[in-house]
Amino acid sequence: MYTVQRVFEKFAEKSLNMMGWEIDNHWPLDLAQCVMIAAPHTSNWDALYARLALKALGVNVRITIKDSYMKFPLGPFVRAMGGIGIDRSPKAAGEQRLSMVDVMTNLFKDHAELVMLVTPEGTRSKQEKWKTGFYHVACNAGVPIALAYMDYEKKKTGVGKIVYPTGDYEKDMAEIMQFYAQISPKFPEDFSVDGRYYSAAEQ
Repeated sequence: MYTVQRVFEKFAEKSLNMMGWEIDNHWPLDLAQCVMIAAPHTSNWDALYARLALKALGVNVRITIKDSYMKFPLGPFVRAMGGIGIDRSPKAAGEQRLSMVDVMTNLFKDHAELVMLVTPEGTRSKQEKWKTGFYHVACNAGVPIALAYMDYEKKKTGVGKIVYPTGDYEKDMAEIMQFYAQISPKFPEDFSVDGRYYSAAEQ
């Protein structure tokens, strides 16, 4: 007998299949916590395909947002969309403002189940240097990094790989860039992996 959640998962899967997309499922069923990268990000369609794929896989992602947006009247809607509020203000007088990495790391301490979605490119325009705070969050929290993607040439989307940080920053980032270098975005001219960690000439 299907639960409501399973009905939504099957609906998401069928919707993608009807649009000609295949779901890549490298998602471990016992994975409760991780940082998840969503890339490439060159089109508004990316969010739709990624959301459907993750819903089909039964993965409930969370997105960090300023705590002020969690209040009424936007709060219920933001929470329904996976928003999780963050507050970087000092907890006591004289303390420094928390870094984004520290705040996101602390969220893993407070939530036994947390899949934190990040878009390290930042915008839909071409970015040759990614924001790499996600790696430090994963290391500090002791959680893996899931690589979600949308490949428009293969019409394949989902979670393609799970990376377990070794602490060797250069090596781990190169592994992540190697993965995304093989993905075809909707607008290739607007996408680049981070050249600090990957060079096509060396492959």
